[in-house]
Amino acid sequence: MFFRTYTLGCKVNQYETQLVREGLVQLGYTEAGEHGIADIVLVNTCTVTAESDLKSRKAVRKLIRENHGATAVVMGCSAAKKPAVYQQISGVCEVITDKRQIPAFLQQLGLTGLPKGIQSFGERHRAYIKIQDGCPNRCSYCIIPKVRPVLSSRPMNEIIDEVKQLSRNGYREIVLTGIHLGYYGTEQISPLTEQVPSLTFLLKRIVQLDEPFRIRLSSLEAAEVSDELIDVMTVNPDRICPHLHLSMQSGSDTVLQRMKRRYKRETFIQRCKGLQRQFDCLALTTDVIVGFPGETEKEFEETCSTVRDIGFSKVHIFRFSAREGTEAATLPNPVPPPVQKRRAETLEKITAELRQQYAASLSGRTLSVLLETPNSGTADRYLKTILNEPAAASQVGQLVNVRVESVQDDVLVGNFRGQVPL
Repeated sequence: MFFRTYTLGCKVNQYETQLVREGLVQLGYTEAGEHGIADIVLVNTCTVTAESDLKSRKAVRKLIRENHGATAVVMGCSAAKKPAVYQQISGVCEVITDKRQIPAFLQQLGLTGLPKGIQSFGERHRAYIKIQDGCPNRCSYCIIPKVRPVLSSRPMNEIIDEVKQLSRNGYREIVLTGIHLGYYGTEQISPLTEQVPSLTFLLKRIVQLDEPFRIRLSSLEAAEVSDELIDVMTVNPDRICPHLHLSMQSGSDTVLQRMKRRYKRETFIQRCKGLQRQFDCLALTTDVIVGFPGETEKEFEETCSTVRDIGFSKVHIFRFSAREGTEAATLPNPVPPPVQKRRAETLEKITAELRQQYAASLSGRTLSVLLETPNSGTADRYLKTILNEPAAASQVGQLVNVRVESVQDDVLVGNFRGQVPL
């Protein structure tokens, strides 16, 4: 018996697909490969943009067409948003509208002793661990709180065991992720709780493990980077990557207000500058939406100015896409697509310059790099790194020290300086 999977969207989706894959393997299924014929096909969908929905539906139809007669299962956020759309696709056998239904699906297939975590992450050299689900916020552009509204956090001991297992299976970078990572543990707070669960407390426990790995955090809100979190990161620079992804979305107060974000431009800038003072060459990355309804040239320039002022090492730029069911989809004064395109290109030029400047600031430093090939890998500060001389094949997948000798655009170039002692 064979299976195939296809995943769209975020790190959480990728983790959940891996959980199902390992369950199917326990049941005796074998992965068919990209062109193999499968008995079960599973598509984990995304709905963050209208294009994501379209790609999800295309992926479902494609897998059904290529695997005639297979049991076709659809899960993920697009399936949760409009299950009837997928139920009407010929060949779809089951639509999982809530990730909490995954264990029941595996039990239907005969699996007992459901996995509490994953043991591998395919052929990748880094592994994602989902520690939290759900978001209660109501940002006007975002559909995710409607398809993943329930806050839930995994038990710490379960996460710790998963980190141990992945490290022992050779994964040297582990990324902690969630729908809203900063909410980890908040729904469990009660007067009877001796130790309030939190991301910081979880990190304190993880860094105490006697295992050779480093931790990277996925997206956070700037206000969620507490003094306690800063302390645990600065005290453990070899275990926690000096990289924070702080979601900004816009650098204009009036746009932020329409987005229903919970901070102002100046507050965000000051928080970022404070973090840059507290860390040694901290990598700060962010997300920005251009072309939000009503965005004027002045408001867009405010965003450009904010990006320059902070000096992000990378910016993920998204053109606004109206999502049915969100408040932003009903806002007046939509920004025409050509204007969105122009603004995105303008911001891309600014961020490319900033990324090059940040890369140049690392010249002469020795950084921890996760080798993904004998010639290249990813530095702790989230920059691609190339070796002047290839490392031994046995070093691939390991954390090694690399002295940065030069920079090519935003790529670090350096010399191997031995394996990282952890």
